[in-house]
Amino acid sequence: MKNAHSGGENSLHSEGGSASLGDETGSKAQDAVHEASRENVSRRQASSIQMQGLHKRFGKDTVALNGVDLDIEAGEFFTLLGPSGCGKTTMLRILAGLEEADDGRLTIGGKDVTEVPPHHRSVNTVFQSYALFPHLSVRENLAFGLKMRGVPQAQREEKVAEIAHFIHLGDLIDRRIDQLSGGQKQRIALARALVCEPDVLLLDEPLSALDAGLRSQLQVELLRVQKRLGMTFVFVTHDQDEAMVMSDRIAVLNGGNIQQVGAPRDVYERPANAFVARFMGHDNLYRIMARQGGRLTTEIGELEVEELEIEEGNQHAAQGELVLIRPETLDLKPGRAEGVNHLPGRITERLYRGSHAEFRIEIGSVVLQATVNNRGRHLPEVGDEVTVVVAAEDLVTLSE
Repeated sequence: MKNAHSGGENSLHSEGGSASLGDETGSKAQDAVHEASRENVSRRQASSIQMQGLHKRFGKDTVALNGVDLDIEAGEFFTLLGPSGCGKTTMLRILAGLEEADDGRLTIGGKDVTEVPPHHRSVNTVFQSYALFPHLSVRENLAFGLKMRGVPQAQREEKVAEIAHFIHLGDLIDRRIDQLSGGQKQRIALARALVCEPDVLLLDEPLSALDAGLRSQLQVELLRVQKRLGMTFVFVTHDQDEAMVMSDRIAVLNGGNIQQVGAPRDVYERPANAFVARFMGHDNLYRIMARQGGRLTTEIGELEVEELEIEEGNQHAAQGELVLIRPETLDLKPGRAEGVNHLPGRITERLYRGSHAEFRIEIGSVVLQATVNNRGRHLPEVGDEVTVVVAAEDLVTLSE
């Protein structure tokens, strides 16, 4: 199966072989993903996406997109992340041509497709519901899109065999859809979208119906497929962990507006505002009552922060109203200890989770959460007096 833009150089039978990761976990899986990225992404001419001033309203009162500007780089695994109703699915449907924007401009691969119908866009979608034809076999499902495009039968059979090998579907090829598990159906939905060789693949929460173990496996498998093909993937999810595992960059949306765009680590460790921080799972947000240089007077006590150079477009951080304390950056010392950024408190709750423990610590009238790795050491008990040690370089100031 050859890519039309690369002169046949990027066949699905890339040098790395199959994309299945069923027998790989942890660091081995991540190493394989990075190797796939080095091997293929430079060999494929993928399509970039530009959105300029996209507006979409439903009825009089529902604003789905509020003048969205967004650039997605060619070959990126880009994730649209946010709560229900934030606009992420509307944006995906506009990309697919299934919805029309009320205003704005959409460009894919340098071509204005704002008014181009879906069947004339080199875009395919993988849906949460799989959208497979239950009365057809796996082989017939994979061939359906090619048949609709008028691809000759011999060429269809070659492409179907190739994608089936690539996604490890060979032993399923002649089964009926109702004989398959949820994970198998999802892989077939992915293969059916890829067999037509789109420039952009859209994925609308495709893993949300799967159990946790299978979902984790397919996250890495999807990522590896994307890196091998070098294709532009736009992925929609409301799951923060899923977004961080899979994405090159993330756009966090709320109320039809983009709150932040950045690499997963930046979005998690340096959220742009309180909404992003809370959506990424941060609860340790405390109001700043006064600030003098790097010294903060907060509702949790006196803290010193590292004076950071504020990047252009992020000046709000210099005038932050809140301070974020990530729970995994904290250290707990028994008893009372003096020092800068040392906060005395008492353990009110402990949740043991095997590799780590989560603590809720009462500091005055405020509760702080801390996560401590379990390295075989004694962990504090409920009721123990402790000192929470906060590193200045880990504190983040942000706006409400």
